Amino acid sequence: MIITVALVIIMCIVFLLVYVFVRTIDKRKWLTFLVSIILTPVLYFYIVYPMINIFSNYHHQKYFSSDLWIDKPALRYELSDDMIASEILIGQSKTEVESLLGKPEWLSWDDSKKAHDANRWNYGLGIEPGAFNTDKECVEIVFQNDTTITVTLYKEEIKFDAKE
Repeated sequence: MIITVALVIIMCIVFLLVYVFVRTIDKRKWLTFLVSIILTPVLYFYIVYPMINIFSNYHHQKYFSSDLWIDKPALRYELSDDMIASEILIGQSKTEVESLLGKPEWLSWDDSKKAHDANRWNYGLGIEPGAFNTDKECVEIVFQNDTTITVTLYKEEIKFDAKE
C-alpha cells in the first residue's frame, strides 16, 4: 500500500469520527484512544475504502499496445487515453490502422447517403468500472483521402436486451 496525502487525510477523518463516537460510550480517554486506534484501520479498509472504489470512476491507464488492444477488448478504455494523446493514429492509412487495431467493429451511419460511411470506423472500448456507469465508451476514427484525420471518444448507452 502506498501512503499518500489523501490516505492520511481520510484516515485522520475516520479516526476522529471513531474517537468522537467511542467517546460517547465511555469517558476514559486512554480506552477511547486505544479503541479508536484499533477500529480506524478496520473501518477504513472494510467500509470506507470499498465505498470509495465503488463510487469513484478511477481506472488504471496503460500505454497503447496493439497486442493488448486486440487480445483484451474489454480493457481498451485503459489504452485509449494514451492512444489519443500520443496521436499514434493521426496520419496513418486505413491498412496501417487495421494492422494496429484490427478490422473496424462497425461503420458510422451517414444520413445524407442513407448508408454506412467507410471513412468512419468505430471500436468499442469496454465499460469503465464504477457503480453508476450506464454508458460504454467507444472511439471513432475518421479518414480523409485514406489518411486518419481525427480520433474521438464518445459514450453510448448500454443496451442489455436489445429488442428488434
